[in-house]
Amino acid sequence: MSIKSFVMNFLGRSVSSQGYIGSNSMDFDMTLHPSKTGISVNESSALTSTAVWACVRILSETLATLPLILYKRLPRGKERAIDHSLYRLLHDRPNPEMTSVTFREALMAHLVTWGNCYAEIEFETDRLTVKNLWPLRPDKMQVERNRETNEIIYKYSLPRAGGQVVLPAYRVWHIPGLGFDGLIGYSPISLAREAIGLSLATEEFGARFYSGGATPGGVLQYPKQMTKEAKENLRKSWNEQHSGLSNQHRIAILEEGMTFNKIGIPLNDAQFLETRKFQINEIARFFNVPPHMIGDLDRATFSNIEEQALEFVVYTMRPWLVRWEQSIKLKLLNEKEQDHFAEFLVDGLLRGNIEARYRAYATGRQWGWLSANDVRETENQNPLPGKEGDIYLNPLNMVPALQLLNSPKQDIPK
Repeated sequence: MSIKSFVMNFLGRSVSSQGYIGSNSMDFDMTLHPSKTGISVNESSALTSTAVWACVRILSETLATLPLILYKRLPRGKERAIDHSLYRLLHDRPNPEMTSVTFREALMAHLVTWGNCYAEIEFETDRLTVKNLWPLRPDKMQVERNRETNEIIYKYSLPRAGGQVVLPAYRVWHIPGLGFDGLIGYSPISLAREAIGLSLATEEFGARFYSGGATPGGVLQYPKQMTKEAKENLRKSWNEQHSGLSNQHRIAILEEGMTFNKIGIPLNDAQFLETRKFQINEIARFFNVPPHMIGDLDRATFSNIEEQALEFVVYTMRPWLVRWEQSIKLKLLNEKEQDHFAEFLVDGLLRGNIEARYRAYATGRQWGWLSANDVRETENQNPLPGKEGDIYLNPLNMVPALQLLNSPKQDIPK
């Protein structure tokens, strides 16, 4: 029985599009893990850090918006497997309620925060053809190994219906991140808890500083002894008149020898701005995202920004893309379909500026390994009419080396 059917049967309703587990998984309370700053950090609260949000967003959106194509391998080359049912699921719509972009964006966000992402695989009646893919919440998934059969099983806690569903491995598409055993990925948010906690702590400190009128705290000093009730009345009266931005720069009138002494460290001495700036780079480094892509342009120049963008594709995105591609082949294609494979199209991300692209196209055309239509297709343009656009050129002064060896020898003039 699928999770969708289990939920519907448990609730006493007919199976509908609202019955899959994803539609019942938005009311979980995630455990908070306090950092040494005192700020509690988990996969949800971490997203309130602008740097974390930016890193998760750029990784998720980049992967989700890349075309994901299913191919069939040929004796030489490949072709798009547009007639395969999985082509539509990966490229267009994985289930009746989600687009491919929404689905992949959610799973990638799970992967870079929890370190694992899961989706329920719904099969056709033949149990070979994938019908739908439904996202599952990583925080309610337990991955174990059956002691009797030694097979991997997935235990999923239901949010509203209650109880737990046990799914065999073939029913779950699981993509793990970096992990200790290759089966379960580490949680990046848990590992970066202190760095994220410090970032959130500096934000909260700044907010509280400005809510207090953007001035340090202080002490009211009275030369005589005051009763407890008088102290409380004085404290309440002072806070009402001088606390908050709306009461900033109000004149205080002190009587009977009372004085006000400021205490606290000025923001410059506390290196408030430097700390906030350093934490942006610290979090970007943890997610392996170039700082300029999340708004820190200090070390970005006109000459190196394009190179950094290419490094983002090669060193940041490529490991994630390969992880997805190999997982698709392992979990979503059966043994008879191993001549098929999925691949992300990253050509658009690797493009240089227009002048560099046109020089590269000219080189390819000149040396005969690009046709006019090859170039136009890469530039997302329609082919030329007729067959002229498919002609490959060859330099007149270039001939195969074998032809030179087989040509009749001629006497060299003296």
